[in-house]
Amino acid sequence: MDFFTKKESIIVIASIFIIGVLLFIKSFGMDKEPKLEGVDTAFSESPVEYNSIVPSKVEVESSLIMVYISGEVYHPGIYELIVGDRVVDAVNMAGGLTGQADLDKINLAKKISDEDKIYIPGIGEEVALPIEMETNIQESGKININVASSSELQSLPGIGEVIAGRIVEYRKTTKFKSIEDILDVSGIGEAKFKSIKDLISIN
Repeated sequence: MDFFTKKESIIVIASIFIIGVLLFIKSFGMDKEPKLEGVDTAFSESPVEYNSIVPSKVEVESSLIMVYISGEVYHPGIYELIVGDRVVDAVNMAGGLTGQADLDKINLAKKISDEDKIYIPGIGEEVALPIEMETNIQESGKININVASSSELQSLPGIGEVIAGRIVEYRKTTKFKSIEDILDVSGIGEAKFKSIKDLISIN
């Protein structure tokens, strides 16, 4: 027995076909994102560029000095130190004092200069002056300010590394003709001159 006539069957099939087409169109349309004309929905994600400031390389004037230390230290030799360092710094670089070092004959607080030779005497040892000291320090104990080294000048009361350096620079162009000429050196006034005048000479 037929449930549908031929005409009814055609109508049912056509209806199913139309419904299927509508469902397909609806499904296809939902997969697409709506795009508004004239509106750019894309966002740029390009990285932000920053102008980095790179400091230029600055050449720093060398402040290194070389000294030779020997005697009662564990590792005698030539060492590199910094301007303003003292004998104690050189001693530490050389491994420290041995048990035989005579502390009464050395000044650990004394500032050192480039090319200095530091000798640490032993207990009971008679210390002879280095050749350059014998030349620049007279038998009277006076220091020849025309030839004395920076270290020797610093042994004078009130004369530190800076003023000793000024004395050395001054005599490069002008020889001291009298001990009073040292007053022309910046940093040496009447009071300081009185404290050293009996300790210096010009020849």
